[in-house]
Amino acid sequence: MELNPVISMLGRRLRLAVIGGGPGSFIGAMHRQAARLDDRYEIVTGILSSTPERSNKAALELGFASDRLYPGVQEMFDGESARKDGADVVAIMTPNDSHFDYSMAALEHGFDVICDKPMTNTLEEAESLHKKVQESGLIFCLTHNYTGYPMVRQAKAMVEEGQLGTIRLVQVEYVQGGKADEEKPMPDVMTWKFDPIRGGPSRVMGDIGTHAHNLTRFITGLELEEVSAEIGTIVPGRLIHDFAGALLRFKNGARGNFWVTQAAAGVENCLRIRVSGSKGSLEWMQELPQALTFKPLHGPSQNRTPNGPETLPLSARSSRIVAGHPEGFHEGFANLYSDAAEAISARRAGRKADPLALYFPNSLDGLLGVRFVDSVIESSKANGRWTKC
Repeated sequence: MELNPVISMLGRRLRLAVIGGGPGSFIGAMHRQAARLDDRYEIVTGILSSTPERSNKAALELGFASDRLYPGVQEMFDGESARKDGADVVAIMTPNDSHFDYSMAALEHGFDVICDKPMTNTLEEAESLHKKVQESGLIFCLTHNYTGYPMVRQAKAMVEEGQLGTIRLVQVEYVQGGKADEEKPMPDVMTWKFDPIRGGPSRVMGDIGTHAHNLTRFITGLELEEVSAEIGTIVPGRLIHDFAGALLRFKNGARGNFWVTQAAAGVENCLRIRVSGSKGSLEWMQELPQALTFKPLHGPSQNRTPNGPETLPLSARSSRIVAGHPEGFHEGFANLYSDAAEAISARRAGRKADPLALYFPNSLDGLLGVRFVDSVIESSKANGRWTKC
């Protein structure tokens, strides 16, 4: 990676405002750490909680200046827009049902946007937001952070080089066990993750199904044609979906299968993909992120590692340290933040960004992810009928 292309283009770091991710939030900490890892952003303000008192307390603890404390999101947008040193970028890490409104408002105020997935809860919102991004000319980055892993990018680069030949088969799964315990009582106050309204029409699809779908598209470069799906609840009495499975047909004629659940007892965070082409196959698993296995049609199985032999430029750009040292979740997140920062800075400076910086998921990826969720639900309601994506 170049040391700091943002400072070389703008003469300063990008000023970042955050929405959500306050005390107790796992994903909020990930976003803030990712933004700071490569020194491309300065976090200057934020709305960290739904109540002003809690938000301001958390903001002061994070070191935000007292004159940048705001009672709400709209006031923050107005206040930062009026400052000469106002925020350039807004990062959104709130419950799913607010992604659309906050993203639209940020774009209307001229802010570039980094948003947690899924992009929106509904297909109508996703189409409207994607249109807004296109019309605005601003940068929109959707944090499907697994696309930032060095070996995921190595896999994509190998596919683009033709090392797998024509893609024929894809198997992808994302299996978790965090919601497997049916004896665990529901909280007295339902969190948004267990609320079928705030969490979206399918919790398991919005939370991890969109990750598996995005990883498939990212590595293969293929688009889905149609799905035959089943979705539902495994744990008795649960209000939200915790399982989904689907057969996949891709536009190039390839076939695939897809399986996601958050109710596999004892499993931690197993995102796994196998891509098979006419010349060979690739296999990668998130719990062992340093290893990408390549199995050519004629030859022994080979192992690719970050910055190891045969590393391609897209993967090399995503590694910060020498071969043999582990990188993972934080760094994957940071790669998206850093790539988005380069694209944003290039736009603001009237320059072209390095093409390798433009692989982060965008509003089109978000739209297609929500459309996939919609198609899976529609197919399942029709007892697995093949449904267009």
